[in-house]
Amino acid sequence: MPTTLTLKNIPDIVYERLKTAADLHRRSLNSEAIVCLEAVLLPTKLPPSERLARARELRATLPKQHYLAEDIDASKREGRP
Repeated sequence: MPTTLTLKNIPDIVYERLKTAADLHRRSLNSEAIVCLEAVLLPTKLPPSERLARARELRATLPKQHYLAEDIDASKREGRP
């Protein structure tokens, strides 16, 4: 069950930045504070082994084709000035 937390003595600059971010994201101050805390305390960084496993799963869903380095480079540059 969620818990209530009261914060005291928040520096003015922190409060103003939180308020600005909340307005920008169309959230309440409470919701914005929760999002900020989650971003810091519950990062979504995956361990290398899991990232590699996901990449292999994705690769397995692609058609079996061989891509040449030149083709990949050309695709990256496509549409760039």
